Amino acid sequence: MYKYNEFDEAFLAERNAQFRAQVERRIDGSLTEEEFRPLRLMNGVYLQLHAYMLRVAIPYGTLNPDQMRALALLAEKWDRGYGHFTTRQNIQYNWPKLRDLPDMLDALGKVGLHAIQTSGNTIRNTTADHFAGAAAEEVTDPRPYAELIRQWSTDHPEFQFLGRKFKIAITGSNTDRAVIKAHDVGLQVIEQDGQIGFKVIVGGGLGRTPMIGKTLREFLPQADLLPYLESVLTVYNVLGRRDNKYKARIKITVSENGIDTYRAMTEEAFLTIRGQYDGTDQQLLEEFKAHFQAPEFRSASTEAFDTAYENDPVFRAWADTNLDQHRAEGHAIATISIKAHGATPGDASAEQIRVMADLAEQYGYGELRISHQQNVILPHVHKSDLPAIHAKLKEHGLATANLGLISDIIACPGMDYCNLATARSIPVAQEIATRFDELKLEHDIGHLQIKISGCINACGHHHVGHIGILGLDRAGVENYQITLGGDASENAAIGTRTGPGFAYDEIVPAVERIVETYLAIRENAEETFIETYRRVGMDPFKAALYPEAAKKVA
Repeated sequence: MYKYNEFDEAFLAERNAQFRAQVERRIDGSLTEEEFRPLRLMNGVYLQLHAYMLRVAIPYGTLNPDQMRALALLAEKWDRGYGHFTTRQNIQYNWPKLRDLPDMLDALGKVGLHAIQTSGNTIRNTTADHFAGAAAEEVTDPRPYAELIRQWSTDHPEFQFLGRKFKIAITGSNTDRAVIKAHDVGLQVIEQDGQIGFKVIVGGGLGRTPMIGKTLREFLPQADLLPYLESVLTVYNVLGRRDNKYKARIKITVSENGIDTYRAMTEEAFLTIRGQYDGTDQQLLEEFKAHFQAPEFRSASTEAFDTAYENDPVFRAWADTNLDQHRAEGHAIATISIKAHGATPGDASAEQIRVMADLAEQYGYGELRISHQQNVILPHVHKSDLPAIHAKLKEHGLATANLGLISDIIACPGMDYCNLATARSIPVAQEIATRFDELKLEHDIGHLQIKISGCINACGHHHVGHIGILGLDRAGVENYQITLGGDASENAAIGTRTGPGFAYDEIVPAVERIVETYLAIRENAEETFIETYRRVGMDPFKAALYPEAAKKVA
């Protein structure tokens, strides 16, 4: 992974010193909160419902053990003992004191982390496939390109005050684990005639107007990545609306002007901008690639894994759900669920964070990843070490065998923390997970993704959930709308609303009726929920959700 050089360290130290002075001026009253707001946003600090919140960038979701331990230190020393992993491969701290924020940033700087551009109308943390560098089907590791984008976009003078926030995601696989079609720009690394390049997708996004991105370029040569991205953003800066923040995202710009017009303007800008790049970016890219060389994978017997899998049903259940195929023989990708039944999705205690750091150091070649699904990954693990890893995870409440199942729920903080939220998300997620654990059904149900948002901003990605739940305020009462058929994969789709919403105490029974309907009509146990939905459509689920309406129609 990328290691900071002297320039990086000096840049970050100067930036943190500037913010320390700004915080002091806010505390002594020299700055009003309104004056302080744009300064804190540049450094990842929000004013939430109850306190300030610090959002720390985890570039393309990659961490080493020392960085992971630094995240635990922040949780333990300056917060309430835990951190919250987000859908943008970041971590948030919900209870820091204003005066402590500069110390938190300095502690992050010591291990090569920061909070720059995790907020504000700028280019946010570039996210990547959380299996990058490990996935068996990968064309190439996309993280060097993500690092190139990160360095190019950090403090880029032209893109610090965009019409709205701007999000880029990248994957190196045909299997999309980065939701590239729901981003302002999505990049897929592809190979064409022996040449590495990118499929470029533009204009995706969720929020109040969800859209799936459109293909801008089928193949962009590797050398053209930065000038082409700059062209895309230059056109957005020209065409993007600033009269209405709800219409300022690039998805609206592309929709209003048409993909053909946007493509033509981007290609025209590219003719000029491309000539401004002298190859220095490609030299840097080659340097970055050296930072992402695969570990020297060891050869060993897998007998310990095979024995545990055969004789320990608890280990076998975890292995069946939480392990994925690795590119190296005898290895696996191990995902650690931060979704214990009844827990807050994405929350991890300082102790748990340290345990995961220790496991990565001892067994995982010194690497960890954070997924947009709010889980933690050990991307490189030899199978012989998995029984010991599982035993350690069990000791610390981290061995839940539910990856991709109904309790592996994405949920935003909702009204428990966020001052934008109009309904609670966390309790709904907790109650759904607890209910289906009680029913002992989730392994029978199989792959089913529930995503929950506490407001129209869709931080919980509800639009692309197989079952999406959106909490809204209806005359002072929480009301939850349900969508079905969303998909966050390479077959990305926006879910369809089922009908009227449900009260807080009705939403879990409503989800239960949806699942009961699926189990009754699926062709066999191998047919997943999303496959069944695509086969039969909305009607059977709508009849189960609204039986009185169905009776009237009959």
